[in-house]
Order: sequence, then structure tokens, then C-alpha cells
Amino acid sequence: MNILVINAGSSSIKYQLIDMKTELPLSSGIVERIGLEKGLIKHKTFINGSEEKTVEEFPIPDHGVGLKRVAELLMDKKVGVINDPSEIKAVGHRLVHGAETFTETVEITNEVKAKVKELFPLAPLHNPANLIGVEVAEKVFPNAKQVGVFDTAFHQSIPEKAFRYALPEKFYSELRIRKYGFHGTSHKFISEKAIEYLGNPDAKIVTIHLGNGASMAAVKGGVCVDTTMGMGPLSGLIMGTRSGDIDPAIIFYLAQQKGYSVQEISDLLNKESGMKGLTGLTDMRDVEKRQSEGDSVAILALEMYAYRVKQYIGSYAAAMNGVDAIVFTAGIGENDTSVRQMVCEDMDYLGITWNEEKDKNRKDGVHEINVDGAKVKVLIIPTNEELEIAKQSLSLIE
Repeated sequence: MNILVINAGSSSIKYQLIDMKTELPLSSGIVERIGLEKGLIKHKTFINGSEEKTVEEFPIPDHGVGLKRVAELLMDKKVGVINDPSEIKAVGHRLVHGAETFTETVEITNEVKAKVKELFPLAPLHNPANLIGVEVAEKVFPNAKQVGVFDTAFHQSIPEKAFRYALPEKFYSELRIRKYGFHGTSHKFISEKAIEYLGNPDAKIVTIHLGNGASMAAVKGGVCVDTTMGMGPLSGLIMGTRSGDIDPAIIFYLAQQKGYSVQEISDLLNKESGMKGLTGLTDMRDVEKRQSEGDSVAILALEMYAYRVKQYIGSYAAAMNGVDAIVFTAGIGENDTSVRQMVCEDMDYLGITWNEEKDKNRKDGVHEINVDGAKVKVLIIPTNEELEIAKQSLSLIE
């Protein structure tokens, strides 16, 4: 059975067609610059272990034109992998914010779409684009079931003592202001892989998703009990352009004393802070290059970055009354040896260690980088959000 996974953004569509018999991609790609003068499609086909790339540049005025061309490429005589759209049994959509309305994967109906629209204020940059992807896919693949997988769903098991903020009751009961958390699909995927590797269904795991956006989760026995992001994706760790945790008094100071508008503060904290604010750079590789050259600004930024991760490891070890494994994933988590080393240093009190030789000699799949005999396993597990969305979609339609 083939399942197409779609992650629609405001000006892009990421996609992957997965053969669920093998759980391997048949094709993947991205449609970029939708609505601009020149659109771009980067398409990959995987056949018999080889990879064929197709790049096309042409006007893509809307998501419909882009996805229609993707369907044509999937059926193309040269680079196609299917003969007819009916071979795609389901389209799994990444939907960012499900609030308390959606706690699990759902088949997308008109009622579901209406409720997703109601949640637009909670994720104004993501949910509207996600819904456009759904509506376009309904037209391009009319015979496929449309399935919604929500970033927030995995975190809906967080207990009230952890998801509530210390605000007057009405702000929760009337406005549903609370912690929701994000990157749930990734945290679910890697925590399940870690539990399988450990052979312990009751394992206490700290999952560490480090990319341009970054978050952590405390997962006890396969159930999420806390996470670093909150009502929106701004809180928690230091990120590429987002500040992570700050004192709310800073907002009042900027507004009242310096005349910043609400939008200016939002742009500052979401787009101009984090590593960009500290160093002027958003790519961790560039920051580390400067660090290696002795740049004091880069050195401090990386120390702050690692310190925040260490803080949350300690917090979650306390929340779960122990930790059996910590897991690094996503772009930085999977590929940055220096960050992993900085996070694991001076954590021996908790039983967390780091072995340089193991870290340098990576292998595919789950990779262990702690010293032999360590109390806590330190793992690198590549995330695969597309496969997790496809698996959840398959489970639903079956």
C-alpha cells in the first residue's frame, strides 16, 4: 500500500510517497516559492537502490498547481513510481496545532476541517497552510482517504499539573491557554524506537529534538509527561531564530519603556533571537566554525545552548524520578558531535556519559554513544516524521 505524506507550508509543499510494505520512500521532494514569479520543484525517485533527481523551475501560482505537477511526476513514464493516482490509498497530512480538540490521528472530514479553522488563532503561520494542503490533495487525489496527524497530539497525555499555567482559572476554562507542545510526531517516533532498543516498555526517556526549531520531551512508559514548548513553539530551548525561555518582564519593559509594538516584540522573539540574536548566524555549523577560531561570542552562544538542554534533562529526570536514556535527534541532534559532547559533559551525577570514539564511528539506526556500562543510555536516533505520519495514517484506515 502506498501512502503520500504532505507537509504544506505557506509557500511550500514537502512530500514523500512511502511503500508501507517496506516502509521505504518511493519518491520525495519539495515544491518551493509558491506564489512567486518563479516556482521550484525538487523531486527525487528511489528505484532499485538508485536515486534520480528532477528539478523544474516554472511559475507556481498556488498550491493546486504545485501538487498537480507532483502527481504528474509520480506517474511520469521516466521518473514515475505509480501508474494511476488510485494507487495512493491515503494522504497523511502534518497538521501543526490540534489543541485539546484533536488528541489522536483522524480521517479528515468537513467537520474536522471546520474545527481546524477554529484553531487558526493558535497557529496562524501553520494551520491555514496545512489546511490548504488538505483541500488541494482532496482534488488531486479524490479516491484517497485524507488523514490528519497533529504535532500536538502526542503531548495531550501531559498531566494538568504540568500543562497548566499559574493564571486565573478563566484563562484556561474560557480561552484554553495551556501548554500544548510541538514536534510530537518526532518525539513519538524516536521514543518508541528507544523503548524497542532498550527492551523496556516502562523506560523513562528524555527525547531531544534539535533542529532550527528545537524541543524536548519527558516520556515515561511511552507516554509524554512534559515538553519544553508551550502554547506556541517559542518557549523552551534556544533555537535558530527563537529565544526560548525568557523572563516575561522583558516584554513589558520593551513595550512600556522602549515603545515596541506587540508585532515588533513577536518578530524579535520569533525571528531575530536565538542563535541569530546571539551571533548573527542561524546555521550551527557556522557558529561552530567561529567557535573553533576562538570567537568569544560564538563560544558563549554554544555554552548557553547546551546549558539550556542540560537544565531540562535535570528537570525531566526529577519529573520522572529517574532517566533510563536520553535521545538526540533531528538535524543538529543527529549530526553535531560538539553539541552532544557539551550537553553530556559534567552530567555523571545523573549517570550520563559520552564516548568520543563511539560518537565518531556512527552506524545506521539507533546508535549508542555512552561509555560502556553507563547507568543511562545516550542514543542517537534519526527521526522520520514522514514515516510516522504514514504509519499512523495506515493504522487509521485499516
